[in-house]
Amino acid sequence: IFQFSNYYLPYHMASLLTESTFPIIFLLLTTFALSKAELHAHYYDQTCPQLDKIISETVLNASIHDPKVPARILRMFFHDCFIRGCDASILLDSTATNQAEKDGPPNISVRSFYVIDDAKAKLELACPGTVSCADILAILARDVVTMSGGPYWNVLKGRKDGRVSKASDTANLPAPTFTVDQLIQSFAKRGLGVKDMVTLSGGHTLGFSHCSSFEARLRNFSSLHYIDPRLNTEFALDLRKKCPKPNNNQNAGQFLDSTASVFDNDYYKQLLAGKGVFSSDQSLVDDYRTRWIVEAFARDQSLFFKEFAASMLKVGNLRGFDNGEVRLNCRIVN
Repeated sequence: IFQFSNYYLPYHMASLLTESTFPIIFLLLTTFALSKAELHAHYYDQTCPQLDKIISETVLNASIHDPKVPARILRMFFHDCFIRGCDASILLDSTATNQAEKDGPPNISVRSFYVIDDAKAKLELACPGTVSCADILAILARDVVTMSGGPYWNVLKGRKDGRVSKASDTANLPAPTFTVDQLIQSFAKRGLGVKDMVTLSGGHTLGFSHCSSFEARLRNFSSLHYIDPRLNTEFALDLRKKCPKPNNNQNAGQFLDSTASVFDNDYYKQLLAGKGVFSSDQSLVDDYRTRWIVEAFARDQSLFFKEFAASMLKVGNLRGFDNGEVRLNCRIVN
């Protein structure tokens, strides 16, 4: 018997989890031990006590004016941490001699950088040269989850901002067409296990996708099936109406669950109903290594919340090898 939070799993599932996780845990401990020692929840208690209040007020005001802000900030955090660790490299602008991450193909649709700019400007007035852009983004990611009805966790702080950002590196981000094998491999490279992968995929509960990321599932899917057979038929027909051919609406698309402004476990329920928008999301139901986790989260939202907070802390510990700096402007190196 293996304990998964407050749940007990059959032995064969426990074996699966432990066999695949032990090497990853070892990698995590060896790779990120220094990072964990450096980061702590009270890093700015003395140097910038207004930090959390300033950031939470900034993102709340932004979200009132643009309801898409929470999903965009959460995605931005993942895309930042998955490239060079959580070093705010996604915030750097391109220059005449370098195309930065934010201009790489997967990040063209990443938006709401102004929220970080606004928070940074206020923090520079309150405590100049103190708070890194990487820490601002990590706190914002927590705040958008909490304010959308999701869990709260104490963000560990003390990150430095990286000085390198390359658009070519974004090719290493997980794609919406990935198989479970590819997803597991991608997350394992970052010291994250199968459970972390399924858990963090739940961030799509706040997500929206443009048609380009899933329309291949709706027409001429394969030589045997016109539509991806894993899709609920009625849902697939609805998606085709939203994404016609030709499509002149560049903003057309679909929310990734039916309660897109609320952080909850509906995403997992949608997967079990054949309503996963991304092929990569729906594949989590088709694989024995991941389906039982999807089912557990669909049954118990509190379990999902607990595991999501734990996995977000792991992601937040991903660090690059650059010693970094505290940028005065999040868009340019000092």
